[in-house]
Amino acid sequence: MPKTRKKPPKIAFLASDTPEALAARERLVARYGNVPPEEADVIVALGGDGFMLQTLHGTMDLGKPVYGMNCGTVGFLMNEYREDGLIERLEKAEEAVINPLRMRAMTQDGRIHEALAINEVSLLRAGPQAAKLRITVDGKERMAELVCDGALVATPAGSTAYNYSAHGPILPIGSEVLALTAMAAFRPRRWRGALLPKNAKVRFDVIEPHKRPVMADADGRSVRDVLWVEVESDPNVRHRILFDPGHGLEERLIQEQFA
Repeated sequence: MPKTRKKPPKIAFLASDTPEALAARERLVARYGNVPPEEADVIVALGGDGFMLQTLHGTMDLGKPVYGMNCGTVGFLMNEYREDGLIERLEKAEEAVINPLRMRAMTQDGRIHEALAINEVSLLRAGPQAAKLRITVDGKERMAELVCDGALVATPAGSTAYNYSAHGPILPIGSEVLALTAMAAFRPRRWRGALLPKNAKVRFDVIEPHKRPVMADADGRSVRDVLWVEVESDPNVRHRILFDPGHGLEERLIQEQFA
C-alpha cells in the first residue's frame, strides 16, 4: 500500500512591530499559510527575545509550542531566521518546557498585584537612596537587611539575561534551582546572592518603604511602591519552546559561559 503523506503542521505566524519582522511574516504567510493561534499546531514568533517572552505570555493558555525566529538583536530564545525548509525544521525541533515564576506584590495602597515571569522577578530602588530589603526563604529569615540597588530571582532560562548582567550565575536547564542575585550590594559588602531549590518561596520585605521606595518587575511588567514581594515557581504553568536540534537552551547556556 502507498504510504500516506504526513500533513504539514498548521502554523500561526506572529510578529513584533518592527519593519523587519512584519515583512518576514508577510513572506512566510504567503509561502506556508497561516491560521489563528487557537487553531495552530505550532506558533512561530518573529522578533527578538522580548517578543518571544510576550508571545509565551500571550499564548500561555493555549498550550501550543512556540518556535522563535530571530528578527531582533540577541535572540537567545530564538532560532536562526531562514525561510527555506521551515516545515522540516519544525518537525525536527527539540522541545524545552519552562515553569515561570509567580510574583505576588503588595503596594503601599494595600492592593495585591500578581504576574508571571519566564526570566526573572526583580526589585529595584525607585528613588535616590539605596533600597533596604529583608529576605525570607520558606518562612525563615535569611537576611535581616540587604542594602542594595535591587535584587532578583531568576529561572535557569532567564539566568543569562538580567541576572547575568548583575554578575549572577548561569544555571543549566534542568538544574532545579533558582538564582537569588543582588544588584550593587552595599551591605553586606559585595554579597553576590544564593542558589535556592526550585520549589523555594522567596519573600522580600521593603524596609523604610516611604523613604526608600522600591518597584517590582516581572518580565517587564512593573509595580511601583511595593511593601513586600513573594516569588515562587508555578509548576502548573508550562511554556513549551522549540529549538533546532543541537541549538537548544542547554547548549546555549553552555556556549554563553565560554563566550
